Amino acid sequence: MKISSLLFILYLFCFNPPVAAQQADARDILDRTADAFRQAGGVKIAFTVRVPEGSSKGIIYLKGDKFRLDLEGVTTWFDGKSQWSYLSSSDEVNVSEPTPEELQSLNPYAWLSLYNQGYSLKLDKAGNASDDTAYKIVMTATKRTQDMLCIILYVDKKTLRPLKISMVQRGSKDAVVVAINSYQPGQNYPDAFFVFDKKDYPTAEVVDLR
Repeated sequence: MKISSLLFILYLFCFNPPVAAQQADARDILDRTADAFRQAGGVKIAFTVRVPEGSSKGIIYLKGDKFRLDLEGVTTWFDGKSQWSYLSSSDEVNVSEPTPEELQSLNPYAWLSLYNQGYSLKLDKAGNASDDTAYKIVMTATKRTQDMLCIILYVDKKTLRPLKISMVQRGSKDAVVVAINSYQPGQNYPDAFFVFDKKDYPTAEVVDLR
């Protein structure tokens, strides 16, 4: 073995924590982050989504496993089981019952129910050496059936609030990045807020895909 290779292996062994330790530390941070979110009550989050084609801004309202998403001409309601997606351009509503993986592409906070199911976890460095304000957690799919291949989550160390989420779907080389612009906990939303109300969209065509 070349001396350079040996030194590299020694460097990895001495200066990088074991994978099992990284996994345990990352899981503990995610557990605490999830608990903080669940205790926050209703939450209103303004965010920016960045994709290779450009960026867009949106607002998501969350309460438990329910959410409502407003994003550039599309409004989505999810009551924990059924999902309604309204497209203003066509005045049409599609009704479905999404899988956890499908929800991940709509609701960045769906990682709350996914990180304990089929993902290896790693605690990584966030930014440069002087940046000690955030945790960086890398979630990598362990099953080929999972649509979301990799999720990178940045969490504020003091508040345990997500700051940024980067997601890569299987078969894609480009990441979707969600940056959190504002986070307002303690909101009071009735359950009906997360259900599509036909009275508010009297001319909309409802397409039931369930």
